Amino acid sequence: MGRLDGKIAVITGAGSGMGRATARLFAAEGAKLVLADVNAAGGEETAAGISAEGGEAIFQRTDVSDERAVQALIDRAVTTHGRLDVLFNNAGIEGPSARLTEQSLDEFQRVIAVNLTGVFLGMKYALPVMAQQNGGSVISTASVAGLVGWHGAAAYSASKAGVVNLTRTAALENARYNVRVNCICPGVINTAMVERITGGTEAARERLRRMQPLPRVGEAEDVARMALFLASDEATFVTGAAMVVDGGYVAR
Repeated sequence: MGRLDGKIAVITGAGSGMGRATARLFAAEGAKLVLADVNAAGGEETAAGISAEGGEAIFQRTDVSDERAVQALIDRAVTTHGRLDVLFNNAGIEGPSARLTEQSLDEFQRVIAVNLTGVFLGMKYALPVMAQQNGGSVISTASVAGLVGWHGAAAYSASKAGVVNLTRTAALENARYNVRVNCICPGVINTAMVERITGGTEAARERLRRMQPLPRVGEAEDVARMALFLASDEATFVTGAAMVVDGGYVAR
């Protein structure tokens, strides 16, 4: 028996990194998946890999900042499977690495649109479905950058702090319907996004390793395992929480 047997899950940002790792783990634990990403090639590759391993996954290209696209994504999950048990709002972008005063309004608004508005839209269309069926779990990817200041990442930090409090508010509003709403705050995780930010040099990797008390960089699977816990029935008394997966970074 898998920990997610019989559950229907939507995962955004499933084309790579933490989204792909979570999709593979959820499938291995018995979930039926509807995957989304703005990168169609990556999302289709994730779905194909899961199907090749005996899992069940379909893919729909989705820009999470587009309301109609998000609504269509949730509608497809419900139309295909008749219900929705888990939503993992994971899609996100890093935005420019620059001082606040050096960022354009367009750059700032694009990060907010994907990282925060995208989470809002996922909740807006998934929560009524879960409330009607009297149960569900919404998980969103925030960040340690939403808990502490992060030099050179004003838009990213603001968006992720917004995810944390959006999560808390949604948790309060939906507890009466047995719907749990939580977020995950990853620290430095070995993903393509981090490679882009650092330039992928060995010196940069070493700096990242020294940033947290546990002497390593996190892996996408570390975040996937936390998402699995929050999605599963093991977390039935957990809601409104910002679960930190950071090797001790914010504890320093």
